[in-house]
Amino acid sequence: MTRFDIITIFPKIFDSYFNESIIWRAQKLGKIKINIVDLRKFSTDRHKKIDDKPYGGGPGMVFKIEPLARAVESIKLKAKSQKLKTKVILFSPAGEQFNSKMAAEWARKYDQIIMIAGRYEGVDERIKKIIGNWKLKIENLSIGPYVLTGGELPVMVVVDAVSRHISGVLGKNESLEEERLGVGVPIYTRPEIFKWKGKKYIVPKVLLSGNHKKIEMWKMHHKRKMKREK
Repeated sequence: MTRFDIITIFPKIFDSYFNESIIWRAQKLGKIKINIVDLRKFSTDRHKKIDDKPYGGGPGMVFKIEPLARAVESIKLKAKSQKLKTKVILFSPAGEQFNSKMAAEWARKYDQIIMIAGRYEGVDERIKKIIGNWKLKIENLSIGPYVLTGGELPVMVVVDAVSRHISGVLGKNESLEEERLGVGVPIYTRPEIFKWKGKKYIVPKVLLSGNHKKIEMWKMHHKRKMKREK
């Protein structure tokens, strides 16, 4: 089982996605465990405040170090007895861009992935040193060359991408698009001829031919074409 621990100030934001389809089934089968940690529960402030203005000035607010440290420590202590191989992710637009190769490697290498879903201007930098002192690996990660309002969407992307590479989550290893020739290649299904507003839309004849060699060549052609267009 791979465990995902998610630190967030919006714990209910994940409900709809994680309780549907393949991710929901993977949890039911015991392939993955998703633990949502409400950062506000680790604030000692009577108003449950978890952010403050940045030192040195500037706009926005920053996640405070105290609740963050307590939240990560609570996760670490619970997992300590199980001797899990753990990775910690801090989402940042400046981080290394996530890709499918990382997802496959993490699924194979780690038992636990802790993710901090930041908001506003980010989190107090000292959390990296504290996590480093616990001998845990922490990595700045981005899911693309753009800025989001928070880390919750990136969390869902990572959980989904990593889970797909865990044995039994998709049912068959052949279900992984990465293992098939057809990534990005046009695909079709019934009906063979679709009529729409006076026009016919027809499935390529080669795909109906039953000639597997020709079909593979057709897919290879489109695969190369896709790469050239990138």
